[in-house]
Amino acid sequence: MAIKIFPVKTTYSIKEAQTQLPALVRRAETGTLATITRHEKAVAYVLGVREFTALVETMELLANPAARRAIQDAEAGRSRLYDLAELR
Repeated sequence: MAIKIFPVKTTYSIKEAQTQLPALVRRAETGTLATITRHEKAVAYVLGVREFTALVETMELLANPAARRAIQDAEAGRSRLYDLAELR
């Protein structure tokens, strides 16, 4: 007997999102991103705090020239240890 796996819906119209907001928030807490659409175009996302925090931290690192250089060095195999103060 084959097990049927149903995909989790991740795109909702504004009207659908309004009626299912508690469920969307619970799913966001587990890492599932929900896209909210208006006329089939994405206008908003419901994103969990953990994923949002990781996204902001990544953006902050990539905006820091010293941190970007450290990442580029590591990717190029020129790894070295950086003092945390150097990256701030």
